[in-house]
Amino acid sequence: MMIEKPVRVGLVGFGTVGSGVARLLLDNADSIQARTGVRLELACVVDVDTASPRPVNLPDGLLTNDLHRLLNDESISIGIELVGGTTIAKDIQLAMLAAGKHVVTANKALLAEHGPALFAAARSAGKCIAFEASCAGGIPIVSVLRSGLAANHISAIYGILNGTCNYILSNMTAKHEDFQSALSQAQQKGYAEADPTLDINGSDTAHKLAILGSLAFGYEIPLDAIYVEGIEQISVDDIRCGLEMGYVIKLLAIGVKRDHKISLRVHPCFIHEDSLLAQVNGPFNAISVFGHAVGNTMYYGRGAGMMPTASAVVADIIEIALGNSPKIFSNLQLRPVAQARQAMEDIGQITSRFYMRVMAKDQPGVVATYGKILGDHGISISGALQHEGKGPYNTVPVIITTHPTLQANMTAALQELCKTNVVSGEPACIRIIDIPEDHD
Repeated sequence: MMIEKPVRVGLVGFGTVGSGVARLLLDNADSIQARTGVRLELACVVDVDTASPRPVNLPDGLLTNDLHRLLNDESISIGIELVGGTTIAKDIQLAMLAAGKHVVTANKALLAEHGPALFAAARSAGKCIAFEASCAGGIPIVSVLRSGLAANHISAIYGILNGTCNYILSNMTAKHEDFQSALSQAQQKGYAEADPTLDINGSDTAHKLAILGSLAFGYEIPLDAIYVEGIEQISVDDIRCGLEMGYVIKLLAIGVKRDHKISLRVHPCFIHEDSLLAQVNGPFNAISVFGHAVGNTMYYGRGAGMMPTASAVVADIIEIALGNSPKIFSNLQLRPVAQARQAMEDIGQITSRFYMRVMAKDQPGVVATYGKILGDHGISISGALQHEGKGPYNTVPVIITTHPTLQANMTAALQELCKTNVVSGEPACIRIIDIPEDHD
C-alpha cells in the first residue's frame, strides 16, 4: 500500500557525502517512492558553512547553520549525522535522539568508540540508530550481518575494508612502487587524505571491524581489544618475494570465532594468489563472511566515495521509514564489553604461518644459528630461499616460511634472533593467512 504522507528528514553535514545524500533525496524521490512506497522529503540541511559551492543545488531556504531548526521541527522524524569525528558528532546524535528523531550515520569512529552509550541513549528515547554507511561504503554488509545471515552462526570474517591501503598495496604489487611513491599517487588521485595516518596505520579498518565484529559475534566490542598493525613498514622487496611464492599482500580485518573465543585483528598478511580477496585491487573493498548454513559469502564494491556512501545512507533512511530498522535495532542484543573482553583471544595465542626475511651475515654457521633459535621456540621451517648477491654490511637476504605456530613463539624467536650477531637490522615478519575454502 502506498504511503502518502512524506517522511521528512534533516541532514547535518553538507560535505562530500552529505552532498551525495542531498542529491539522491532530491533527484530520486519519485523512483524511491515507486519502488518502496515511501516518499522521502529533505526538510533542511545544517552546516556551519552556508556559502561554499557544492555539487548539488538545494532549493531556497533549505540550507541553514542553525541545528535547532532541525531539532525543533516535530515533522522531521529522521536526522542524518554526517559531520564526522567523535566529539561534536556525538553531541549532535544525542541531541537528535533527545528531540525524538531516529538517527542515520556513517560515522564509524564514533560508533566504534562510543557505540554502546549511543545505543543505550537511542533505546531510552525509543528510537534507533542506523549505520549501514559506516563500514564499507556502498556494500550493504551491515544489513547482511544484521538480518540477511541471521539464521547463521558466523564463524569468520575476512575483509579488505580500507580502499586507501588496498590501492597502495595494489600499486606496490603491480608496479613495484615503494610505499611513499604509491601513497603519493593515492593522494593525487583522491584515494588518500592529505594526512593519511588513520588509513595507513590500520585505525580506520579497526573501527569498521569493531562494528562488524559486534554484529557477527554478538558482543559490544571494545576498540582497544583489537590488535592493529598498519602498512607503513611494508617493503616492495617483501611483496616481490611473496609473489615468487604465490602470495599477494593485503591489509585484512580478521574476525574468527572458535568455541567461545573470538579474535579480532587488523594487519597486513600474505594470502594465496588464487584467493578471491587476493584479486580485489585498487580502491575497492570486499568482505568474505562464513556462516555455518550458507558457507562462504563474498561482498564486493566501492567502500567509500560520495555516491556509494550516500546510497547506503539513503538505504538506511528507507529502512527506518518502512519500520524495519527500528524493529531490528530494538531487538539487537549484544553482550556487554566485560564479557567481550573475557572472550577475546590475545594476539600472542593466535596460530598462524609466517613469512620472515632476515638480512643474514654472510658467514659460516648462520643457518644453524637461526634454525636452532626457531626450533628452540617450537617453530618448524616449511621453506627457505636465499638469492645470490650481497646486501649492506656483507649480508644476504634469507626468506623463511614456517608451519603454523603461536604468535607468542614467533615474537620470542624474533627478539632472540635480533640479539645475535648473525643478522643485521630488524627482520621483516608477515603473517601468512590461509582463508578457508568452501567446497561442495
